[in-house]
Amino acid sequence: MSTESKNFIEQMIDKDLAEGKYDKVVTRFPPEPNGYLHIGHAKSILLNYGLAKEYGGEFHMRFDDTNPTKEKTEFVDSIKADIAWLGADWKDNLFFASDYFDKMYEDACTLIRKGKAYVSDLTADEIKEYRGTLTEPGKEDPSRNRPVEENLQMFNDMKDGKYPDGSKVLRAKIDMASPNINMRDPIIYRVAHLEHHNTGNKWCIYPMYDFAHPIEDAIEGITNSICTLEFEDHRPLYDWVLMEVGYKDSPDKAPKQTEFAKMYLNNVVTGKRYIKRLVEENIVDGWDDPRLVTIAALRRRGFTPESIKMFIELSGVSKANSTSDYAMLEYCIREDLKISRPRIMAVLDPIELVIDNYPETETELIEVPNNLENESLGSRKVRFSKRLYIERDDFMEEPVKKYFRLFPGNEVRLMHAYFVKCVSCEKDADGNVTVVHCTYDPASKGGNSPDGRKVKGTIHWVDAGSSVKAECRLYENLIDEEKGVYNEDGSLNLNPNSITVKKECRIEEAIKDAKASDRFQFVRNGFYCLDSKDSKPDAQVFNRIVSLKSSFVLPKKED
Repeated sequence: MSTESKNFIEQMIDKDLAEGKYDKVVTRFPPEPNGYLHIGHAKSILLNYGLAKEYGGEFHMRFDDTNPTKEKTEFVDSIKADIAWLGADWKDNLFFASDYFDKMYEDACTLIRKGKAYVSDLTADEIKEYRGTLTEPGKEDPSRNRPVEENLQMFNDMKDGKYPDGSKVLRAKIDMASPNINMRDPIIYRVAHLEHHNTGNKWCIYPMYDFAHPIEDAIEGITNSICTLEFEDHRPLYDWVLMEVGYKDSPDKAPKQTEFAKMYLNNVVTGKRYIKRLVEENIVDGWDDPRLVTIAALRRRGFTPESIKMFIELSGVSKANSTSDYAMLEYCIREDLKISRPRIMAVLDPIELVIDNYPETETELIEVPNNLENESLGSRKVRFSKRLYIERDDFMEEPVKKYFRLFPGNEVRLMHAYFVKCVSCEKDADGNVTVVHCTYDPASKGGNSPDGRKVKGTIHWVDAGSSVKAECRLYENLIDEEKGVYNEDGSLNLNPNSITVKKECRIEEAIKDAKASDRFQFVRNGFYCLDSKDSKPDAQVFNRIVSLKSSFVLPKKED
């Protein structure tokens, strides 16, 4: 009898619940609002939300806004939109680290009174120099044994704005010889005369993340502080803060920090400073440019929450770092859309096709299934007439070997419609084909001939008179995959052909009422989404989400 496989975090929670360490699971996602979230953050969001949902607990959305240098309300709003889109419902549990600044200040004073924190006069460079190395212990700060009352007064003066930026910091008093550098009297408060997006100018001192984060977790009753592996060496400091301030008496008590492996994707840009540079240098169209892997960009390009969830599940949760292929993400969106979305005929590089023997003024409506693999999507009627558009590469005046589409003398099937036979073409002064002439077999309506003859080629088309003119944007990787993401100087290896814009596309008229973010399969071409930013009712813009073909093969499950 098979049992459901659980990851190491679920196994830990099961054990903690069985031992009575807590009776309700409470998780949180704690982004710093200094940029847009990316695909890696989606793993943390869905992991934390998924655990809370699985165990009937609570999920908290909390902004770690302790650094006003880089934080903006724009980023707060974008993060909230991303998380809601992914389906992680925080309900009434929306919090900000800045909500707790008063309590953090009190907790810092508690540490000073216990002789566990002191005000330092060293500069940032001096603190770094005094810290030591991985092989050499640090040196004690000259202010390390400053009297408690003097420390309290100086810390209060820091709060009251009596010191300039960089002149004083508050340090935890732990162990300058610790093998863990994070425990060598870390900075827990610094002076920063900056306006905060949430608290305005109330504060001119701000707590450091390693001090603030455990206190936030404790105040909110978080049981499982789940973070990525680079914070593993910070866990002793997390526990030290909570125990010294009095929120727990053992590292094994809640809140408890647990680390998991980050999500890495091949040949994509996730670093906020790199994305920020791309945005500021106008290399991309904002943080939501469809070539990026920010959640906003993936949403704009046309990815679905379901495809992201599938990708996260396939990637798994573990302690071992690994890298996923972007092709797997593309596989997930194809799997989600291929059955659920209508298949529309769109011609991206059109040339006119004229059926010489079709009546000049006649039009007819042809019944077309919306998706042959999903009958529940029903059908639609597509207009057909003498003048159509076909793809330019569906005609070749002098065909190459094994070319089965239109060329003089050859017969093909117009998808869902009739057999047509090419008789001639027209060209412009430069020799470019502008019109293809054919004749049709009226008896072949529906795509089959009563005499049983077969054709090897089937091409799609749109009606010239009723089709909608639109712009289609075809995206490739922003990075030159052959060279890798980064140059030796730290710059990015950008792909100069990461976007191709087709401005004269023709799409069947069923598309004209599409709404922002509506998704379609364009027959023989790919999956597309109506752009939510640039598209207008009279000038539609479609983003190619992904092509139809994939090189990715889903790994077989082991027995």
